Amino acid sequence: MTSAAAILNAAGGTTTGEERKPVNKWLVTVSITFGTLMGAIDASIVNVAVPHLTGSLGVTIEQITWVTTGFVIATVMVMPLTGFLARLFGQKRVYMTCLALFVIGSALCGMARTLPMLVFCRILQGLGAGALQPTEQAILRQTFPPKEQGMAMALFGMAVVLGPAFGPTLGGYIVDNYSWPWIFYINVPIGIVSLLMVSRFVHEPEDVRAAMHTMAERQRKNMDWSGIALLFIGLGTMQYVLEEGNRNDWFQSGEIKLITLVAVVSLAALVIRELSARVPAVDFSLFRDVIFTSGTLIGSVMFAMLMAVTFLLPLFMQLLLGFTATQAGIALMPRSLCMLVVMPIIGRIYNTVSPRLVIAFGIVLFAYTAWMMGHYTLATSRNDVILALILQGVAFSCLFIPLTTIALASIPRHRLSDATGLNSLLRQTGGSIGLAVFATLLSRFATTARGGLLHNFSGPVMQARLSAIQRMLQSRGMDAAGARAAAARMIDGQLRQQAMVISFEKLFYLSGILFLLVLPLVFFLKMPEHAEKIDVHVEM
Repeated sequence: MTSAAAILNAAGGTTTGEERKPVNKWLVTVSITFGTLMGAIDASIVNVAVPHLTGSLGVTIEQITWVTTGFVIATVMVMPLTGFLARLFGQKRVYMTCLALFVIGSALCGMARTLPMLVFCRILQGLGAGALQPTEQAILRQTFPPKEQGMAMALFGMAVVLGPAFGPTLGGYIVDNYSWPWIFYINVPIGIVSLLMVSRFVHEPEDVRAAMHTMAERQRKNMDWSGIALLFIGLGTMQYVLEEGNRNDWFQSGEIKLITLVAVVSLAALVIRELSARVPAVDFSLFRDVIFTSGTLIGSVMFAMLMAVTFLLPLFMQLLLGFTATQAGIALMPRSLCMLVVMPIIGRIYNTVSPRLVIAFGIVLFAYTAWMMGHYTLATSRNDVILALILQGVAFSCLFIPLTTIALASIPRHRLSDATGLNSLLRQTGGSIGLAVFATLLSRFATTARGGLLHNFSGPVMQARLSAIQRMLQSRGMDAAGARAAAARMIDGQLRQQAMVISFEKLFYLSGILFLLVLPLVFFLKMPEHAEKIDVHVEM
């Protein structure tokens, strides 16, 4: 048997005497998108079930946050190891193993009846979900021909971006009509169907398998155990700080200070180790590619703003506009539906319109929507919210597809798993940082704004307003002392409400400004001349 045949057999392929016919690329896409979509949905689907989980498990809201934190930490730790695992075991095997782990974790989550058990099962889920996004991205890039790479990333983008958007809505429907375990059980039949489809339709191209087999031999002889250990410690502690920092008042907490120190030292040691290792577990040398680095950085800022705005808008609608949770969730749907329509269009025009032009337009359009939201007041209507969200959906569609396509354009096919792992990691980290920073600034800006309002309204103006409200309450039968106390509470409530409006306005403006700051990076996103010359084929 020739060495090429041996490589194919070792990777689960066929010998050269058993040539495979090409698999329909759409069957490949559907097969691997199920898992990614489920993983993306499960990152947010639990949030709406918190009241049910606290009652069923007999724990506090602070304790139940570990159900989400454990999942996110596990997911982040696996993402950058996707290329490492793909070299050792093959992309298809890694995807199927992680999908099976995700399905098993989902079933166990539904059966869990104690908090420690549920958190443990969510960590299993997260370990499985971590490699799904990067592996799908790599497989799609290897499956679609160069002229259809934009469409491939449009399909990937719909799963990654729309999953978190539809998660709370789907979770709310399941919890209201069934019971909380079904938000996990629903993954089981879908996961089994996906596993069967992947086993039947997804196969790695010969050149990728051969290159990865060669790299795997070197990797086995130079296993980077210290790099993997530093990766787990660094990313785990960093994600813990981002998830729990705001609840622990950040660096006022000794625990957060210590864990932050561990995270900084571990991540610094990780970078040094991986840049000097003979065969690094995480290939940071990919960041020497200016196109990959620029696209990944813009993508991480995009996800930071996406997560921040997705966090802020429902709060604004519920706290200040009087929307219910369901109404707020429905109001967010136009953005997701708009992305569902626009993403395939952007994928179609990718090869005819300069990606840099589309990305720049998306950045400017998002900044414009942030300016629109910065003008929100207590009189803002539902239509005003929806208009900004629709435009934002167009903006994110213009960003996600060209970014994920061009960022990987100059990456060799056998290194795509490494690149997509790092790309997914920075997107996830960017989203976590955006959420943590904006959640912290929301309360701090509100406190500062309230102090300013108190200063401006003190003196005769405040006394006149207080007296007017007191007289109104007394005219309705309330005694003088009670009326004065009630009037003071009403004014304080109005001040707090206006302070929150000012805080939201500042944060909306800030999101637009931060996005505009990465606009210069678009200059580096030039499609490599050799990108269209890659011969991409699909084998069955």
